[in-house]
Amino acid sequence: MSDAVPDTGFQEATAGAAAEAGHREAAPAHDPAAPAPLGVPRTATGDAEVDAALRRLADADHLATDGHVAVYEDVHRGLRDALTALDARPGPPVPPSTYGPRS
Repeated sequence: MSDAVPDTGFQEATAGAAAEAGHREAAPAHDPAAPAPLGVPRTATGDAEVDAALRRLADADHLATDGHVAVYEDVHRGLRDALTALDARPGPPVPPSTYGPRS
């Protein structure tokens, strides 16, 4: 009978698993995919302010997802300003009254 313990490879497997776990911890928790254009067509509206805002959406195609919010907020602000300007524009002048002053 021998007092020697047979080699089961347990220590080597444990060391390998620990090294692998350390490698996984070093990897970033969030690894987004590279930005890629969506290829969504943008049709001109005929309004210069609106068309400029829609062209600005193309900037999001080249940004990571984290950068999309700033572009979308900027476009939203531009579209909102364009709509507000429509309300603020004066209409045609009111024609003068054909009736004389009444007493």
